[in-house]
Amino acid sequence: MSGPEQLTGTDELRTAIEACGYFPALVFDSVMLSLGEEAMVSYVVQHEPTITPDGIHRHVTVAVLTPTRLIINHTDDADATAGFGAQAASTSEVVGLRRIASVSLSRIVNEPSRYRPDQVAVQEALLTVAWGFASRIDLEPATCDNPDCDADHGLTGQLVGDDLVLRMSSDADGTEGVGQLVRFGLALQRSTNIS
Repeated sequence: MSGPEQLTGTDELRTAIEACGYFPALVFDSVMLSLGEEAMVSYVVQHEPTITPDGIHRHVTVAVLTPTRLIINHTDDADATAGFGAQAASTSEVVGLRRIASVSLSRIVNEPSRYRPDQVAVQEALLTVAWGFASRIDLEPATCDNPDCDADHGLTGQLVGDDLVLRMSSDADGTEGVGQLVRFGLALQRSTNIS
């Protein structure tokens, strides 16, 4: 009698995508098309439903690290075209690891005075990856110190890199989801030769 089957990395990825319940065949196929024959080092899957007055809009992000590339797939609900039912848009972006400018991983823990690496679970994790492709300008009206001033002082703002930001909490994504994001972030940091 043989033991339990060992899951491969792609089997584990498929299982994580299926757990989101959002068009898993489409999401998995989109990621695999970009992955091709290259080996997978690590992955993370994040499901972000958003509730608006129009209804629930779903979004799944899958990030896959290979020895040479970072693959990011976003799958979203799309506006239905006349004559069709529900539609989804699945977009994959591939970034060479040499292009990555920074990888920031923040871990938030409760009761840091009691922190022990093997005993305390991370409550929340934030991964930010920048390679200079996408950025946004955050603008706001400029003001002066005079509370009675009604002059137009123009705008002030900052240019913010916004290539990939993933945030997970144990309350929303489970302890394992946060752990997966931390493992992925660490693998990406260790694979990226930032100079």
